[in-house]
Amino acid sequence: MLFSLFILYLKTVSCCELLGRSEMPSLFKQGDVIIGGIFPIFNKQLSSPTSFERDPPGVRCALFDLRAYRWTQVMIFAIEEINNHPTLLPNISLGYRILNSCGSPPNALRAALMLVSSPEEMESSSLCPPPISAIIAEAGSSRSLVLAEAFGPFQVPIVSYFSTCACLSDKTKYPTFFRTIPSDFYQAKALAALVKRFGWQWIGAIQSDNDYGRNGILAFTKEVKKLGVCVAFVGTVLRTYKMDKILHVVEMIKQSTVKVILAFVPEGDLYPLMKEVVKQNITGIQWIASEAWITAARPSTPEIYRSFGGAIGFVVRKMAIPKLRPFLAGISPYTNTGAAFVRDFWEVMVGCRPPLPGELPGTQAKSEMCTGAESLMNSQDAFFNVTELRVSYNVYKAVYAVAHALHHLVFCQPFEEKPVRPCLNISEIQPKEVTGHLQRVHFTNQFGETVFFDQNGDPPASYDIINWQLRDGQVQHVTVGHFASAANREYELSIQEEKIVWRTGKMVITVPQSVCSAVCPVGTRRAQIQGKPICCFDCIPCADGTIANSTGAAECTPCPQEYWSNERRDKCILKTVEFLTYHEPMGIALTAVSLLGAFLSLATMLVFIRYRETPVIKASNSELSCFLLFSLFMCFLCPLTFIGRSTVWTCMLRHTAFGVTFAFCISCVLGKTIVVVTAFRATVPGNKMAIKFGPVQQRIIVCSCTLFQIIICILWLKLNPPFPDIVFRYSKKKIVLECNTGSEAAFYAVLGYIGILAAICLVLAFLARKLPDNFNEAKFITFSMLIFCAVWITFIPAYVSSPGKFTVAVEIFAILSSAFGLLISIFAPKCYIILIKPERNNKRHVMGKDQSKRLQATSKVQGAGPPCCSSPLISIVQTWGPNDITSRRWQPLYPGYFGLTFAQ
Repeated sequence: MLFSLFILYLKTVSCCELLGRSEMPSLFKQGDVIIGGIFPIFNKQLSSPTSFERDPPGVRCALFDLRAYRWTQVMIFAIEEINNHPTLLPNISLGYRILNSCGSPPNALRAALMLVSSPEEMESSSLCPPPISAIIAEAGSSRSLVLAEAFGPFQVPIVSYFSTCACLSDKTKYPTFFRTIPSDFYQAKALAALVKRFGWQWIGAIQSDNDYGRNGILAFTKEVKKLGVCVAFVGTVLRTYKMDKILHVVEMIKQSTVKVILAFVPEGDLYPLMKEVVKQNITGIQWIASEAWITAARPSTPEIYRSFGGAIGFVVRKMAIPKLRPFLAGISPYTNTGAAFVRDFWEVMVGCRPPLPGELPGTQAKSEMCTGAESLMNSQDAFFNVTELRVSYNVYKAVYAVAHALHHLVFCQPFEEKPVRPCLNISEIQPKEVTGHLQRVHFTNQFGETVFFDQNGDPPASYDIINWQLRDGQVQHVTVGHFASAANREYELSIQEEKIVWRTGKMVITVPQSVCSAVCPVGTRRAQIQGKPICCFDCIPCADGTIANSTGAAECTPCPQEYWSNERRDKCILKTVEFLTYHEPMGIALTAVSLLGAFLSLATMLVFIRYRETPVIKASNSELSCFLLFSLFMCFLCPLTFIGRSTVWTCMLRHTAFGVTFAFCISCVLGKTIVVVTAFRATVPGNKMAIKFGPVQQRIIVCSCTLFQIIICILWLKLNPPFPDIVFRYSKKKIVLECNTGSEAAFYAVLGYIGILAAICLVLAFLARKLPDNFNEAKFITFSMLIFCAVWITFIPAYVSSPGKFTVAVEIFAILSSAFGLLISIFAPKCYIILIKPERNNKRHVMGKDQSKRLQATSKVQGAGPPCCSSPLISIVQTWGPNDITSRRWQPLYPGYFGLTFAQ
């Protein structure tokens, strides 16, 4: 019997007995279901030495945080509101247990372990307390990571109200973690969008030495790199850092050239740096804030504003909870004598310490002890401002999300569906079941906002953009824009720039600039400076033929082939079309020389007609001379087809006309040369060779030689004729308009044929070079052919190597030079005698003195030509003497060529 009683005693006692208790003050209320809460009511944990000889001292904290204390009161308010709700968890009371983490991850873990394992004083008669259904925690990502890692395997749901690290969205590591504040994944995108909007390319960054800061800056850096933004430096701070580390970060700020700095740091970690920046009077920096400090009350003072005025950052959307103010105003150490933290709250708010129960006011100085008459009902402190709640509203939503999950779990149906009948015993509620229902929570609260969690346990992102402005001596957090995410992870950023107050050393309305290198102007491109970030560059002018028509161009764009860059390198303009024109000096000069040559040819022809009966004209084979002068006249006109814009017809005409006229010209010279050589080689009287080269034969030679060139030109025009062509290779800035020969073989065949005729003339004339002085036609032909051949031999390399319109000029020069060579060499001496020395224009001078005495000749003209062409082959009747045969063997049987027959 006694043994049975002992066993029963062990069972009843061992159910709830603890071996030890860690002393941590807490706020507690009994209920059918308990919701835990962890808040950094004090934001600094004091270190206590451990002797290992007695129990370790309790946790000691300092720096009471009014903001965090209000979060605890919002949680209590929400639970009280739910308990009074007629349809949400009807007939079920919610309780709470709230602990202080002191802003320390180890202490947050200790508090969480106490929540799930240690009972508090309870007003329940049950032997075992109800389990913690969920935990509302925490206000920092580092502390939430510790809790999520520790309680994830035990399926205890954690709903955070102020932990934003994107790393907490990993459901494989943190399957029971939820939050009512958006992930830093979206905040990083929002910050990057803000930087892009204002064109900041060169920024600095400050991070806290914890998961929140490191992951936030990492995500932000990844986003801005896509936009070409450079992060000049990353400073690291923490509230527990010694001053030398803070000073190192301050020195980084002072040495850098950045004008925009992002501080991704909780307010408690940033505040020491802010004080030092103000102390050293560092101004002119545009600060970008994360949601962790942009609306914090402690730094929002005129003193801090001196260096941080105009700061801009993102916070979660605000909401008003009107019924919360009376609840907060009712907090008093006199009505809640046993409530934890209320004395600390009262001491901060009122400035005096309320007496403990049984303590008399006179036992302490009056300046420290409260009288009991103090009240906060009419206080205007920001603590009681319930119209712009942000993190407090997240706490409110977290409590309601847990309540809706419990409602669905207990009643097996969503909120507001009827009938409401429990389908689960409250004592059977397990945390892992609450986790599953939290994932499916989806409701619209009394403020019209839809509350739900995505597959990662995150809410949709929605931010206000806050700007620090000084109004009436107070720092105001002015909303100047919004940022919202969409279902496809896109975003929408809207900013009212006219409302923003910027800080650039003094209050200005223009957007501050922050660049490592100024934006390259149009006509230049960026050139990376070796060893520096991508935002630091030089501006290099675009090369010829390329442009940059926008500022900040990374590369210069090549112009199309027909275009060229202007002087500023910002626009492509049509290239200048270049060809030899009549308006430029070179074209005018060549035209003038060409017309001069044609005039001289025509004038010479007129001289020959005028003096056709004189000995000099009769002695020069006047028929071929007239043909030659006509061909030279045409040769001098050929260059006119080379000048001006090329067309299909002019291209075909210029090459064929040149080839035919020069072939005609050289054929005439060839005829004259053959007659000279034949006349002086036929030394026997009555030799029939002279008969073979009469006027008819001379015409046949000229026509046949010219006809062959005409055939070549016809084949050229038929198979592959010349055509106008646009050439880009000679000049990058110009388009050269020229005639393409079409067939190179045909072009050089025309030149080659003319060269063959000229070579034959040169050889034959060379053979007749030793004629008497007065019979020196062959010498003139030899000299003219030497000039002709020299010109055209040098023409080929000059033609090939000359660029653009100079190719045409070289060809014209060759035509004119060779034509003038023929005209001057052959006809100038005759015109000189006719016009300048007419006394030499007689038979004696033409025949020579000795020869005129010895020769008595009669002649009969066989055939007749035009007036200027009246010296055909003449039959010679000559009296030969014994000495004549031996001493004058060179005498010709073709004396008529030299004017030996005259009208008596």
